Amino acid sequence: MAARSEGDGDARMKLFAGVEGKARLAGLFILGAMAARIFGDAVVRAALVVPGNGRETARNIADYPWLYRAGEGADVAMLCGMIVATALLYALFVPTGRTLARMAAVMSLTGIATLAASGLMTMAPPILLDGAPHPGIGTAEVHSLVQLSLALGQAGQGMGRIFIGLYLSLIGLLAFRSGRLPKAVGVGLALGGFSQMAVRSAALIAPDMADATVIQADIVALLAEAAFALSLLIFWRPRPFPARSEADL
Repeated sequence: MAARSEGDGDARMKLFAGVEGKARLAGLFILGAMAARIFGDAVVRAALVVPGNGRETARNIADYPWLYRAGEGADVAMLCGMIVATALLYALFVPTGRTLARMAAVMSLTGIATLAASGLMTMAPPILLDGAPHPGIGTAEVHSLVQLSLALGQAGQGMGRIFIGLYLSLIGLLAFRSGRLPKAVGVGLALGGFSQMAVRSAALIAPDMADATVIQADIVALLAEAAFALSLLIFWRPRPFPARSEADL
């Protein structure tokens, strides 16, 4: 029985060994980060945050502080998963194009840092509501501050997603060039990342842009990223590395 358990452990180790193992790990971390993002945005904040109504939002957060903090924890898990996935994808694609892989990693880390900074703003509401009203700050002012902190956090998220969109576009290009994944996956990821970057940039310049347009662009990028992650788990195939002069691009 011990021999069987040891054999199962060796099989699991082999599953994540070598280049193929890195690809599988990257796919798992990408899917994990996506799941955490969906929980934080589509479950927690969609249930508690009432756009344009600080009073109702504050009431919801005060009634369900544990749920709001669970969303914050999901955001931290998402950022951790994105950092690990960035490192793994850099290792996978640097032989395909060193310069592009470095640019992609820089864009990803910049986007992650921006998302982390915006997350500090979304952590403010429970702190503001704890013990409210405060000396010199009435209940109405606290509700306004809750709404303002969430709006600033949302704006920071939009900026971070611009960098993430560019990162996805570069990774899609590398995936297309590598020949280790289906070409359609690389094209889809590049287009999905570009659409997110373009729409988020337009929304930054024109804040009156409909939220539905931004959400649609994010969904397209999310689906393209999910297809890419699943391809890393299933379709990654070994292939000779390109010559040094080609890999420098």
